Amino acid sequence: MSLKSTVNPSLAALLWPFHNLPNEYVVVDTESTGLFDEEGAPGLISFGAARVKNGKVEEILEVKSRPHRALKKEASLINGFDIDEVKAFPLPIERWAQVEALVNGQLLVMHNAAFDWRLIQDHIQRYQLAPLNITGVFCSQRAAQPWAESIGIKCSSRGPSLDTLTEYLAVENLRAKQGNIHHASDDAIQTAAVINKLVAYR
Repeated sequence: MSLKSTVNPSLAALLWPFHNLPNEYVVVDTESTGLFDEEGAPGLISFGAARVKNGKVEEILEVKSRPHRALKKEASLINGFDIDEVKAFPLPIERWAQVEALVNGQLLVMHNAAFDWRLIQDHIQRYQLAPLNITGVFCSQRAAQPWAESIGIKCSSRGPSLDTLTEYLAVENLRAKQGNIHHASDDAIQTAAVINKLVAYR
């Protein structure tokens, strides 16, 4: 499926949340030791961010963090980190000031905010880090869901995946270049590119 196969151009009105994004925001992605389970939150091992202004990525940040839980093998296959490697990552507090400085006063955009924001909040509370001074959190996956479902794009219960939107919108696939390994900063950049296409889609 491609952009040309859209049945009804008026369905672009469903993308109004993207059309009303501010001129500047920060796209965020995380990599973790696994998923939330009966033991609680997974450990955050990398925080990636791309500051976007007028549709262009102006600053990129990736911060690695020593997790409180062991990296699961299935997560390692996704994010490419070695199980022993993450044990030597910096303590969470060591680079948090860089995160604070980048996101200060900004809207945070995440493609799966239900996971990423929950993970970030647990990370802040667990290590008693300074709360992030932001204007809000925008989930691009949820926001794209009505439009995607209306034109037949495959969606999970959360909405269309980043990979699905990347292919449909003909966005450069940074994951494919890395052997389908998920890097937080690359995923943030790729999400920003997808959002730019959705902002321009009218």
